[in-house]
Amino acid sequence: MKRFTLLTTLSLVLVASLTACVSAPTGPTVAVMPREGKPFDLFQQEDLFCRNFAANSVRDTSSAALKEGATSAAVGAALGAVAGAVIQGGNHANVGTGAGVGLLGGAAMGAMNSSGKQNQAQAQYNIAYQQCMYSKGNQVPSYR
Repeated sequence: MKRFTLLTTLSLVLVASLTACVSAPTGPTVAVMPREGKPFDLFQQEDLFCRNFAANSVRDTSSAALKEGATSAAVGAALGAVAGAVIQGGNHANVGTGAGVGLLGGAAMGAMNSSGKQNQAQAQYNIAYQQCMYSKGNQVPSYR
């Protein structure tokens, strides 16, 4: 029973540490330039305003990435515990081992899923930032 408690505690610590790895976009990954003749101080003010605008526009997507990682790890641990119990007829040591293996698998899947959501959040952030800066008369990169 002590082993089960230890594995459960370690599983919770691992889930907590994995969700800490996921973060919201911290800034744009595109270069925007001031239009000719625009004072740099004004450009910096607009940049700060547009960064805040972009951050607010992706707040829900970033939260979803955090939830995705934690949920997948928890589901993986639960399925692993059930599989461990079924395989060994309820032996607590195997339930804990199954939970640990399931947690690792679930954490890996959660990390992949949350990484995709994080990339999506960065793309949405960049679009919102570019739209804001463009509306203020700045030069944004063009794509073919």
